[in-house]
Amino acid sequence: MKMFITAELTRGYFLEHNEAKYTERRERVYTCLRIPKELEKLMTFGFFLCLDAFLYVFTLLPLRVLLALLRLLTVPCCGLSGSRLLQPAQVCDVLKGFIMVLCYSMMSYVDYSMMYHLIRGQSVIKLYIIYNMLEVADRLFSSFGQDILDALYWTATEPKEKKRAHIGVIPHFLMAVLYVFLHAILIMVQATTLNVAFNSHNKSLLTIMMSNNFVEIKGSVFKKFEKNNLFQMSNSDIKERFTNYILLLIVCLRNMEQFSWNPDHLWVLFPDVVMVIASEVAVDVVKHAFITKFNDISADVYGEYRASLAFDLVSSRQKNAYTDYSDSVSRRMGFIPLPLALLLIRVVTSSVKIQGSLSFMCVLLFYLGMITLKVLNSIVLLGTSCGFVKEANMEEKLFDPPPSVASSRANSRAHRTKHVHVSAHQGISLASVNPPLSKSAESSTPTLPKSDSDTFLTTPDEDNDDKIINADTGLEEEGLKHRTPKKDLLEIDRFTICGNRID
Repeated sequence: MKMFITAELTRGYFLEHNEAKYTERRERVYTCLRIPKELEKLMTFGFFLCLDAFLYVFTLLPLRVLLALLRLLTVPCCGLSGSRLLQPAQVCDVLKGFIMVLCYSMMSYVDYSMMYHLIRGQSVIKLYIIYNMLEVADRLFSSFGQDILDALYWTATEPKEKKRAHIGVIPHFLMAVLYVFLHAILIMVQATTLNVAFNSHNKSLLTIMMSNNFVEIKGSVFKKFEKNNLFQMSNSDIKERFTNYILLLIVCLRNMEQFSWNPDHLWVLFPDVVMVIASEVAVDVVKHAFITKFNDISADVYGEYRASLAFDLVSSRQKNAYTDYSDSVSRRMGFIPLPLALLLIRVVTSSVKIQGSLSFMCVLLFYLGMITLKVLNSIVLLGTSCGFVKEANMEEKLFDPPPSVASSRANSRAHRTKHVHVSAHQGISLASVNPPLSKSAESSTPTLPKSDSDTFLTTPDEDNDDKIINADTGLEEEGLKHRTPKKDLLEIDRFTICGNRID
């Protein structure tokens, strides 16, 4: 027994005998420590992307609609019968303008005060359930709403020589108006519920609503995440954070109006606003830190996501761009600015009374200031995005031609019949597959799979973990030399990526 106690007291061990394991654990700790910084870089960049698309609705869109209507009136007078009355982009702008005008006239019949008192009369637990249902409905509306708007834009601008298989522009326009109006009402109910939580005496509802953010951690961190899934979640978090900022702005405007714009009341609201924002940031940091830890994802992936969003911005500024920048943000993040902008306009016009010439001058100066902010924000974003695209070595992809319908359909058929990528360790099919190869190409060295669709920045999870199974021969090929380095890209269709996935 004496020898046993002596051995236990003097026993030693050497950590360097398992150096790889302990080095990996240390790197995991460093990765968790890097996550807040890298995540907030992505969130900040995404916030200004959403802000740019949001300000576009208030500043440049009205001017573009006026220019389009002016062209619509002047072209017939000039006798230019051979030219188109409006360009496709101008048609989309006019449709957006008409949607905003019609929905605003419909929103004027909605009584915000009656809605506030109706919600305030409900019990706390019922309001908590309603708020959760509204969050789910908001994501569903955002996911389907952009499809409705895209269908309207394409139906209105589709070339005449093509065979038209649609129900007409007017039904699509009515569906878009109905969607924007209902989504704006949904966001108004969200803002009203949050306003009731702020004005409750014991703040119990606000505490319960904040605790709902921490429930999101439980539903996310213990799931298997690939880099593409994490990209979707990051986009959803960006959209959710920006939307919450606008909701808090609406709550502050409504409360300041009730207290006759007394600045002292703003300091009463300030602690609750900071508490809501701090809880949102803390939940995002903890959630992403543990997701990257459990799935062995490097913190550098957020730099890749940032470069992907930058690539969308730069590509939408080209002459051969086939989508508007605000629509690109909507598809990527699930952020549709029209309903949110409509609600903010409705709240501001009902809260601020404009009387006299001095008030109109203040409104004009405020509008000019918004245009200046929009232009400066766009310039800084474009310069920053060019730097991100250059760092990611994506300049050559900017000159790729836009996808055509025929090539996309041909590739989709080939994708279903030829080659399928299967992960050797995880057994999960990847989203991109090989196009059809000729006999001479099949006998030569295989090349990286291509796609005519849009691209976003992501990398494979492992360098040598993938196997390729040939559908014709059934043979597996491992350790292929054509594998790209970890910094290369996979090509994914942008229209399939939208940050609306509900965990």
